[in-house]
Amino acid sequence: MRGNSPKRRTAALGSAGVFVTAALIAGAVAAPTASADSRPGQDREARGAAIAAAKAARTGIDWKDCPTDWSLAAPIQCGWVSVPLDYTKPHGKQIKLAVDRAVSTGTKAERQGALVYNPGGPGGSGLRFPTRVTTKNALWVHTAKAYDFVGFDPRGVGHSAPISCQDPQEFVKAPKADPVPDSEADKLAQRKLARAYAEGCAQRTGKAMLAQMTTPNTVRDLDVIRAALGEKKLNYLGVSYGTYIGAVYGTMFPGHLRRMIVDSVVDPSREKIWYQANLDQDVAFEGRWKQWQDWVAANDATYHLGTTRAAVQDKWLELRATAKKHPIGGVVGPAELISFFQSAPYYDSVWASIASVFSKYEAGDTQALIDAAAPDLSDTAGNISAENGNAVYTAVECTDAKWPTSWQKWDRDNTRLNKDYPFMTWANAWMNLPCATWPVKQQTPVEVTSHKNLPPVLIVQSTDDAATPYPGAVDLHQRFKGSRLITEKNAGSHGVTGLVNPCINQRVDTYLLTGKVDAADVTCGPHATPTP
Repeated sequence: MRGNSPKRRTAALGSAGVFVTAALIAGAVAAPTASADSRPGQDREARGAAIAAAKAARTGIDWKDCPTDWSLAAPIQCGWVSVPLDYTKPHGKQIKLAVDRAVSTGTKAERQGALVYNPGGPGGSGLRFPTRVTTKNALWVHTAKAYDFVGFDPRGVGHSAPISCQDPQEFVKAPKADPVPDSEADKLAQRKLARAYAEGCAQRTGKAMLAQMTTPNTVRDLDVIRAALGEKKLNYLGVSYGTYIGAVYGTMFPGHLRRMIVDSVVDPSREKIWYQANLDQDVAFEGRWKQWQDWVAANDATYHLGTTRAAVQDKWLELRATAKKHPIGGVVGPAELISFFQSAPYYDSVWASIASVFSKYEAGDTQALIDAAAPDLSDTAGNISAENGNAVYTAVECTDAKWPTSWQKWDRDNTRLNKDYPFMTWANAWMNLPCATWPVKQQTPVEVTSHKNLPPVLIVQSTDDAATPYPGAVDLHQRFKGSRLITEKNAGSHGVTGLVNPCINQRVDTYLLTGKVDAADVTCGPHATPTP
């Protein structure tokens, strides 16, 4: 399941028919830690990464005004960084990565370098990050004095050699089949769709590119970007899947890291990446879904959807059954409903808007739900972006690690989970099932661990996060010696550093501005509860 924002424009559409989001220069030529990756060829990749970084340090980035259709107005600047498609062949085929920046707002004495950002995914673009400077986002004004804010499209994403697995208009077409199967025939139909999607990735992207769509390669790309920026050491902020990029970077390039914040953490355990991680999400999503229903019930005077969680759930099941029998507006079936409603377990900032749409539907206004949940076939650019995001998600997760090839295992695990955690389980399963018939070799994940020269890493996590469950933050904290964990207790929004919570915001500022962390781990209270 996707770990980044499920906004409509970038919502990932599962291959089997459901929108799901889910769901990481002196220094430039130093080789990464030899023990970071035990795969054959790793040493060649390490040398290739060092060669590419040294070249980027010499070349730099030719910053210019951003292309008009990128919607990144001046003073944000854009540029390109070339990286090898295959790091074992550093002088072979190159791809260009799109990068952008907003320069620091402080004095020359205040400037500390560049802060590079990844929002998650896999498949998310970081190019909006510099707008936090240009819009004078209150949470980031102090950090903006010290750092250039730098975003990038990872390999395969957006403007960076984008990949594809399916025709975008076909990808968003609705209504899709109900992800919850009623029969073995339903399961077989979904299995055929998943296999066809995997084959489509090979056909539309090519196996040579698919084989290089991995987290370790994105990490190597990140180190090349660091060198191109003229930075001896990286300052990095990663959210969601961006935390896994950070965890692998800290393992492979510990001596190249200056400061790193990871927010809403993917469990980096080799045993979790990626099959088990997705099963764990199904459990966490159910818990957070129930928290949203509790909130809706507590605000029944506004929404009239029931005064108990059970009453709200009954309304949901009734809506789902209606949409299954007769898709609303001809386009909103159970799959599209899940796509829309799953934003609630991700972010409590959308609790009120989702409840409002639901309430309007119950009062007889179906158009609000159609507008919110149906695809917009006229938005070709948005549909291309959505299809691309899902293609990258699939390519990275499927290529990063070995997945079960036995349908019996998938069927057994998801049938068992669906009994107690029905909200997302089957939708998530079909989204990931292309990995069972993936057309390129699947890798062995990096063993994330501390090495010499790793600086203190700041880890931020809410206890009830659905997309990246809390134990993942604890696991990374145990792996990274000297790290500090800030826990937002009794909260569950995905992505904590962008929320107003002074207990957290002040510590994020202090760390980025001074490098200092608390003497011990910190537990903060929750950010403000949404109001209807």
